[in-house]
Amino acid sequence: MFIIKQKINKLIFFKLDSNYHKYCNHQHLTSLKFKDAKRMLYAYYKDKQCNYWTRLMDSSKVCNMLTHQYVTNDPLHQLFDAVKAISVQGYDEERRVIYWNEGSERLYGYSNEEATGQKLEDLIIPEPMRDLVISAHSDWIKNNIEIPASEITLCHKNGNDITVFSSHVMFTNQYNNKQMYCIDIDLTDVRNAQAQALFKEHMLETIFEAIPDLFFLMKDDGTILDYHASNKNDLYVSPTQFIGKNMVEILPEEVASKFQTHIDKVIQQKTMVNFEYELLMPHGLTYFEARVSHLSEYSQVMIIIRDITEQHKSAELIRHQAYFDSLTLLPNRFLALDRLSQILLEAERNNEKAAVIFLDLDDFKKVNDSLGHEVGDKLLIESAHRLQQVLRKEDTVGRLGGDEFIVLLRSFNDHHNAIAIAESLLKLFREPFQIDGRELILTMSIGIAIYPKNGNCASDLLRNADTAMYQAKALGRNTYSFFTTEMNVIMQRRFEIEEQMHGALERNEFELHYQPQFDVKSKSIIGAEALLRWNNPVLGNITPDEFIPIAEHTGLIVSIGQYVMEQALSFLCVWQETAQKKYTMAINLSPRQFRDTKLLNFIKKTLNDTGLSTESLELEITEGVLMSGQSYVNKALVEINALGIKLSMDDFGTGYSSLSYLRQYPFDVLKIDRSFINGITHSKDDYNLVKATIAMAHSLGLEIVAEGVETEEQLALLAKLNCNFAQGYYFSRAIPAKQLLAFSAHHNQ
Repeated sequence: MFIIKQKINKLIFFKLDSNYHKYCNHQHLTSLKFKDAKRMLYAYYKDKQCNYWTRLMDSSKVCNMLTHQYVTNDPLHQLFDAVKAISVQGYDEERRVIYWNEGSERLYGYSNEEATGQKLEDLIIPEPMRDLVISAHSDWIKNNIEIPASEITLCHKNGNDITVFSSHVMFTNQYNNKQMYCIDIDLTDVRNAQAQALFKEHMLETIFEAIPDLFFLMKDDGTILDYHASNKNDLYVSPTQFIGKNMVEILPEEVASKFQTHIDKVIQQKTMVNFEYELLMPHGLTYFEARVSHLSEYSQVMIIIRDITEQHKSAELIRHQAYFDSLTLLPNRFLALDRLSQILLEAERNNEKAAVIFLDLDDFKKVNDSLGHEVGDKLLIESAHRLQQVLRKEDTVGRLGGDEFIVLLRSFNDHHNAIAIAESLLKLFREPFQIDGRELILTMSIGIAIYPKNGNCASDLLRNADTAMYQAKALGRNTYSFFTTEMNVIMQRRFEIEEQMHGALERNEFELHYQPQFDVKSKSIIGAEALLRWNNPVLGNITPDEFIPIAEHTGLIVSIGQYVMEQALSFLCVWQETAQKKYTMAINLSPRQFRDTKLLNFIKKTLNDTGLSTESLELEITEGVLMSGQSYVNKALVEINALGIKLSMDDFGTGYSSLSYLRQYPFDVLKIDRSFINGITHSKDDYNLVKATIAMAHSLGLEIVAEGVETEEQLALLAKLNCNFAQGYYFSRAIPAKQLLAFSAHHNQ
């Protein structure tokens, strides 16, 4: 550490040297006197005991020189007048000023006129020193005891202290009078520089002690010369083991090699370099950053080392959060796609296949809605564990978000490998999950895309695997599907519809048509069902079977449903006023609409705005609404029924547990699906089923509406079976509002 501080002190001394040059230039010294004065000043700074000054300014030598040359006062004064940078004063035997040069005026503030004739002790000697100065002057005159040269503090005219180096000479003039001359050199700049140097040295020592970094001074070959460590526990080995030795002998081979490489680099490039390394310390694995700088004029290297273990851990945590899912700890979408890109490069290089398996948990939202997100999160974590059990070490499983996962298969040569893994996954998920004492059964739908057949890049393969997964959903879920070109066409159509659907309401592309409903026995119109139609300028007419599921999936069905409700009830109000009859309007509600907390208030507001009675409205609900079993569904149905609005179960007979729903929920109307009505005239099974359904509904106090009536024979059979109402092409297709007004007016005639 002494060597490190020595180099810093040299920088400080250079600053001192610079300060002195400024001082000398200010005093206008001649070249010869400048060199003499500089030499004296440097000698004093280097030797605080002032031995050199004493030798140089020895009064007896000067006196002998002056008396030997028999100089007179005038030539002596002329000599001193030329030395303006140094204060020279002359005193008689009574210590009265007989000479006061310009240097004295500058140093002490008194002009020649003010000083001449004044006593030494009254001018520049501080009060505590006056008796001592008078005594010393008297001893020199009377007893020839010289006043030694020394550093003393005198007084300026303004009262400030002035530190000078003072030398004295005594000689007898031609009149046999003794005269003493004082030669004073201002040490203020020197003292300031010394104080500054001392302050900086102490400051550096304090900084060194406060900084936790390690400092090493080495030769270019790696030999360690000196060090500093505020905490010696941070050292890899004790100082006695590394001072004077080459770092290669101390550090592990890999770390030593890294140090030597960067030392060679900094010597060649003459710039500072930094690098990181790790060491196994007694307290554990520790990470360091080293900064290497070359001191070329000394052929030495300065290395500063900092412990960055905490920063390294923080960076690792940030990297983990950036690349891994925080819930399941699986690779996230970003990392999974990056790995997929690497897998594809490898497959291309080795002429191999790769596969992307897209997985989506079936009906996972029901778990969150019914059991809460905490149970849902636990289910996702357990699902991640199961996925990892099936995969090979070289494969990757990641979470894309929500309940979507991705599996990346590398290096396989036959699609049967992908089938085997897909079937293993399906089988594994058929085992019940044990979550918080509950036994939950969860299935998944799987889509598979193969490289290079189904895509050459990560984005294409992921999109096609997603498309195949939707195909698996359409096949009934809990299965897998490979991507096909035909499937891509279907999904492309789906994406186009979804794109055009955004903004369709604002562009007024939707329109309501109404299919009239008839009393089977009287054949009079009793109301109508509102059916949505969509004509898009880009895609043309799009059937409800196409766009309703997409609207349901995207959530747009909520705003579209509100539009249908407002339009249908507004028309019903006009229709009733025109015909002077109490017609009813049947409107379909989707599962997504039931999750809208504002649904009931919206229905109330629309009825109030139109002035219609609640008995005029009939809401049709499919079995899909009821399958979730959510409490909010039951609550909404009860509240709707309490308002006096009719509830109708649509498409009855197409589900697998409709009878239980009829018993569980407050329905008023049951609609038999057209697929059964179509076969009642030629299929005994269909006839018997419709007959039983009508009888059962009547026993439960429900009215029956038959959908899809197209022939007079069908209508006759329905009348025989006591069906209440019917609708279908036999009566009328769904028609726009104006046509329905005309149709009903004509029919009533």
